[in-house]
Amino acid sequence: MNTKLLFQACIKLFFGLLIAGFLLFIPAGTFLFWNAWLFIAVLFIPMPILGIVLLMKKPELLAKRLNTKEKETEQKSVIILSVIMFISGFVIAALDFRFGWVHIPVWLVGVATLIFLIAYGLYAEVLRENAYLSRTIEVQENQKVIDTGLYGIVRHPMYTVTLLLFLAIPIILGSAISFIIFLSYPVLIVKRIRNEERILESGLDGYTDYKKRVKYRLIPFVW
Repeated sequence: MNTKLLFQACIKLFFGLLIAGFLLFIPAGTFLFWNAWLFIAVLFIPMPILGIVLLMKKPELLAKRLNTKEKETEQKSVIILSVIMFISGFVIAALDFRFGWVHIPVWLVGVATLIFLIAYGLYAEVLRENAYLSRTIEVQENQKVIDTGLYGIVRHPMYTVTLLLFLAIPIILGSAISFIIFLSYPVLIVKRIRNEERILESGLDGYTDYKKRVKYRLIPFVW
């Protein structure tokens, strides 16, 4: 077992949990923010399980997923805007709970939770299908075009999955106002995909032909 990689994953998990708790419970003014506990459970329980599987079977892929240092200037701006979206979305959701601005019915929270869990399962499937799935935009040595499974439906299934995940988050947190903030994510994803495809077309053999076979980038029959 790669002890260094395990330590790195544990540190990122710990700080991710710490930051999420800080952004949700401090503005809420209470630990009785039950939506926050639900979100933490559906995110941070499956996450270490998936991490352990990757550590045992695909440590190289886990290392790529832990690396978040973007080289592309345009992608750095997308990352910064995404961080702002998350911070503001979490804080607003907590304040929404605290002051009761807009209530989302419990049944809708349940539906969003189910969608989140299904999307997380699809996230694991995308990782299984594509061993080159780095967190950063790059063309790796000996990288090949993946065109099977979900990649035979859309060219960027990971972004499709994250779109479902991220739009479900504010509903799980019970905040319609936060959901409006998270609606900026599809715009950021489109920006990221356009830049990524330019890089893949110029550096990855067979990607241009793959684009002709699989026409849709993110959502079947839409875009």
